[in-house]
Amino acid sequence: MPGVVWLVAFFVLSVYAVMAVAFGTVDPILRTSIPEWNPIAWDFTAMSDTLGRVFGGDLGAVFLRTLKFVATALAGCIVIGYPVAYYVARKAGRWRGLVLLLLVLPFWISYLMRMLAWTNLLQTDGMVNDVLRWLHLQQSPRNWLDGNGQTVVWGLVYGYLPFFILPLYSTLERIDGRLIEAGRDLGASALQTFIRVTLPLSIPGLMAASVITILPMFGDYYTNTYLTSGSPRTEMVGNQIENYLLGTSQPQTGASLVLVLMAFLFVLMAYYLYSTLRQQRMAER
Repeated sequence: MPGVVWLVAFFVLSVYAVMAVAFGTVDPILRTSIPEWNPIAWDFTAMSDTLGRVFGGDLGAVFLRTLKFVATALAGCIVIGYPVAYYVARKAGRWRGLVLLLLVLPFWISYLMRMLAWTNLLQTDGMVNDVLRWLHLQQSPRNWLDGNGQTVVWGLVYGYLPFFILPLYSTLERIDGRLIEAGRDLGASALQTFIRVTLPLSIPGLMAASVITILPMFGDYYTNTYLTSGSPRTEMVGNQIENYLLGTSQPQTGASLVLVLMAFLFVLMAYYLYSTLRQQRMAER
């Protein structure tokens, strides 16, 4: 019962409030949102227009750009986060507690403050350009904050990497060491044991870490706002939602975008749950 009450209070009612705005009206004088709480009187005009812009209009490019940024950032999290999680779970030994503390430390600092710190590092006279020139990787300073998509991806990887590492570490740490020893006893090399034993057993944790990471990434709007000054060339769906809800007189469009994004993420979550249940059934057999 407490879980049901929590869900109703903080999820169902919130979604219903968004739907009331999306299918409501706008005050003709003040140009503010008038939510329609009666489902019978809902107006689907704004939603229809938004869907038309998403599938074949200007908002479609924003969704594709967001998907590209998130997919690239997730790949970066996997490349960086998997070795770290594996080291902490299997190799850290007595240093495990210290490494875990260092992984949790970023959560103690506001995400906005960390992004603002990166704006100083990425300026033309910042430390990033100084290091790259010292390594002779570039000859002149580069403006990383001028609508650069790479900067947004770097910001997403940096900001959400701990969300990826911690659940994956939890899965890797629970793998029975006797299974790895059995692989080595049967003549497999360390690499073969990792590919045939450790990696398959870590797939559920890898999928859980990916889901936990990409869900907030899709709604992120701070990263682009602070690292590229909200450049239209790097706008994500979250930026469009913020703009329509707070910066224009079309709050229904912003609320409709929230519902479209939720529907897309629901498909991803449904696939994740289906894959997890299928693996559990195969394991029980």
